[in-house]
Amino acid sequence: MRHRKAGKHLGRDSSHRRAMFRNMVTSLFRYEQIETTDAKAKQLRPIAERMITLAKRGDLHARRQALAYMMDKKVTHRLFEELRERFMDRQGGYVRIIKKGNRKGDNAPISIVQLISAEEGKKKKKKKTKGAAQPPSKPKEAGKPVERGDKATDQAQGASEGEAQEEEKEGSGENVKEEG
Repeated sequence: MRHRKAGKHLGRDSSHRRAMFRNMVTSLFRYEQIETTDAKAKQLRPIAERMITLAKRGDLHARRQALAYMMDKKVTHRLFEELRERFMDRQGGYVRIIKKGNRKGDNAPISIVQLISAEEGKKKKKKKTKGAAQPPSKPKEAGKPVERGDKATDQAQGASEGEAQEEEKEGSGENVKEEG
């Protein structure tokens, strides 16, 4: 029984599976995008994100851990120098999986695994200021008749005329500031 055994075997023994993922992670950081089956892509994502987290840490021990897993020293150097800067502001989610369709030969579901680019990582947010974001709305004129064909029309006109008269009384000079 395989109760609580994490991960898929993918039809390979453990050493073959480890070598395959080492190669895939190295290729992902070299080309920033690879094409593989859905099952392999889902297993690859946490490994790649762990490598990026090591690169963000950036100390010697993290570099040696990444070198022990990845197949190419130059790609590891690129991860720690170039790609690290891209993901410094991000807290996770460095890898995206896009479903592409099925492979022609065996009808296997294929996905594209790619690194998030720097432009996509930063969402453009518009900051709202309280006064400048929206232009002030024009006040409704009190004397305009409401276009309805019932009793509410007459009542609305009477009410709006009464409000207009009250506004004229208030605006007669009580609210005017004196300069001095």
